[in-house]
Amino acid sequence: QVQLVESGGGLVQAGGSLRLSCAASGRAFSSYDVGWFRQAPGQEREFVAAISWSGRVTYYADSVKGRFSVSRDNSKNTVYLQMSSLKPEDTAVYSCATTKREWKDSNFDSWGRGTQVTVSS
Repeated sequence: QVQLVESGGGLVQAGGSLRLSCAASGRAFSSYDVGWFRQAPGQEREFVAAISWSGRVTYYADSVKGRFSVSRDNSKNTVYLQMSSLKPEDTAVYSCATTKREWKDSNFDSWGRGTQVTVSS
């Protein structure tokens, strides 16, 4: 089983950038696809981005396309989410999770606790 720990969140002004990390422990992390999700207070969890085990395939929610970029370094057991041109509506707790199945929300598991991102206007 894979354990995930997110980091890199914080307070940033609108238009700024942050890079989140999702560090994994456990076996065979490099064989898992990884997704990033976010949840704002009072709202449902929302898919943000995903990356295949090899890093060759990525997918983004329309709301972040062109502003966010997901990457991974399997030698470091880490997946990154580079966020640029941040908006106040990007404020949320960001979490990562793994899957070996179709990229449907319900197929992701091994969730981390998340890291808070707050974007001020």
